[in-house]
Amino acid sequence: MKILITGGAGFIGSRLAKKLAAQGAIVTVLDNLSEQVHGAAAKFSPDLQAIARCIKADVCDSNIIVELVADQEVIVHLAAETGTGQSMYAIERYERVNIRGTAILLDVLVNHRPKALRKLVVASSRAIYGEGEYLCGMHGTVYPAPRTAEAMAGGRFEPVCPVCTGQVASTATCEDAPHGPSSFYGLTKQIQEQMVLMFAPALGVDGIALRYQNVYGPGQSLSNPYTGILAVFSNLVRQGKPINVFEDGNESRDFVYIDDVIDATAACIDPAIRGVLSVNVGSGVRTSVLEVANAIVSYFKANVPVQVTGAFRVGDIRHNVADLRRIRALAGFSPRWKFIDGLDRFLAWAEQFDAANTGFERSLTELRDRGMLGTAKV
Repeated sequence: MKILITGGAGFIGSRLAKKLAAQGAIVTVLDNLSEQVHGAAAKFSPDLQAIARCIKADVCDSNIIVELVADQEVIVHLAAETGTGQSMYAIERYERVNIRGTAILLDVLVNHRPKALRKLVVASSRAIYGEGEYLCGMHGTVYPAPRTAEAMAGGRFEPVCPVCTGQVASTATCEDAPHGPSSFYGLTKQIQEQMVLMFAPALGVDGIALRYQNVYGPGQSLSNPYTGILAVFSNLVRQGKPINVFEDGNESRDFVYIDDVIDATAACIDPAIRGVLSVNVGSGVRTSVLEVANAIVSYFKANVPVQVTGAFRVGDIRHNVADLRRIRALAGFSPRWKFIDGLDRFLAWAEQFDAANTGFERSLTELRDRGMLGTAKV
């Protein structure tokens, strides 16, 4: 099987390439080796070059896309700018890569009709849900609107029922939940997904959108300040600096270990998985940011404070956890990694490297200067 992975040198893409090659696939990787993700003067790793054809190019370069898709049977489209906060001010950049890059890929496929192509897989995101699914005691299942800066400035971090404005409880969000992205990143992922699922039937191929939750594990960027609180927190602790936790620390995420993500993605690439649909990929477990911070401090046995600051970012969601019933039924996927076990594996890997200055404080200054970072009294 011939498979093209756009963004294939990244955290997910490189691991996926190795798994698919080990299964006998002929893998081609397209990646621009972005400095923000890969560092200055980045090159394809020898390990990746040993198992895949590696092309350094821009996903918006239509000439390269025409050449690369000609004989591919499966295209896994991972190339994207990521980062909720950064997307709220680097708008043109996120539009260009995430939306225009996908449009160019689909334009080439529609107009050149590669004969071997049978499946498109796109990396979507849980960010397309916005706040996602909650339960109201009076109105049952509801989908709260994005939280306002005014509410968060007053310390009211929890979403409210959109009908009665009463208290709601977070629950697992299924794929049938309405789209309600609260960040530009989430909106671009929604558009990416809808574009791929719209054009897959027109091309006569299967289309799968994988709504990844918060992916973590060995190999993720330790220097990118816009994604990955595990990397940011672990670097701070190893430098003896305090961890400043946003909001009241009870905001939560579905952290899914990289090996589970690769297993789920490879399962959906299998020819037996047919159709045009979207699926959640997560752990199905919600973990608070305060739990994460304390676990990292505990792992390093560090004497550094964990400070709940009340700071908040415009565009952040409060909670998320994935409903995994669809992917379990479709592909037989169930996550194997518990968060604490995956965290230990990630931190043991991170210890091999110097604690980097990720530029996290700079990223917060950029948000603050644009009025997108506030502080409440907690």
